[in-house]
Amino acid sequence: MQIYADLHVHTTASDGDMRPGEIVSKAASIGLNTVAITDHDTIEGIPEALRMGRQTGIRVIAGVEISAVYNPGTMHILGYFPTLPEGFEQELEAVQEGRRQRYPKIIKKLNALGFTITGDDVSSVAGNAQIGRPHIAKALINKGYVKDFRTAFSRYLAKGKPAYVEKDKMNIAQALPLIRQYGGLPVLAHPYTLGLEAYELKLLVQELKLSGLAGIEIFYPEHTKAQKKLYTSIARDLHLFMTGGTDFHGPGRASISVGDFGIDKETLNVMMERFMHPQ
Repeated sequence: MQIYADLHVHTTASDGDMRPGEIVSKAASIGLNTVAITDHDTIEGIPEALRMGRQTGIRVIAGVEISAVYNPGTMHILGYFPTLPEGFEQELEAVQEGRRQRYPKIIKKLNALGFTITGDDVSSVAGNAQIGRPHIAKALINKGYVKDFRTAFSRYLAKGKPAYVEKDKMNIAQALPLIRQYGGLPVLAHPYTLGLEAYELKLLVQELKLSGLAGIEIFYPEHTKAQKKLYTSIARDLHLFMTGGTDFHGPGRASISVGDFGIDKETLNVMMERFMHPQ
């Protein structure tokens, strides 16, 4: 499949390593037609990306990735918008505050584990971005405590690990209608993180559709061939459109680059049609 659009990319507006404009320039340099900026709980990087999109001829889709309350797995909802959703950033202030309150607690746990790491160490990595676990992971790497991001998360920062701290999240019953309210299309991101069996997942997706879910992310680095087949079947049975992307955060992370995963032109056209005729 020729990758036409990468619909899951992060920038320095949240926990990515590249500025929004740099991401769009990269997409142009490798021949992508479309890229979606989907930072965690913020759309602050979208205006810069749109400006670079106009300069390079790359279509930029305004997006966001919202963490939703779900146990025992992890649920993220991608929101895609036909234009910059004015006022949407203010709707995210509560979850952004939760992020600000979370990272000092993680640092405190790391200190208790014997790591000499401070808020300044992490802030110097994050710059003006919202501080997230990847910034803490990078600070651990810089100090020589771990060799890479995978080790930082698998040993300390992932859910269930010693330095993990749960963050304030939006209720799914809020997230889906909110995205719809601003003219967006909500998509279930990387379904494998829910940790559900096939029949459980289909039941959940049916429920989410009643609250406004419009699509499912199918093409994703961590999805197996069997998982992609299952998610495609669910999407078709429930008349949801399909998306895909790299979940790119920066060079050197998981050996993934912009455009390595995504969707073809035909699949993108189905999604773009939904903007004009929401269901």
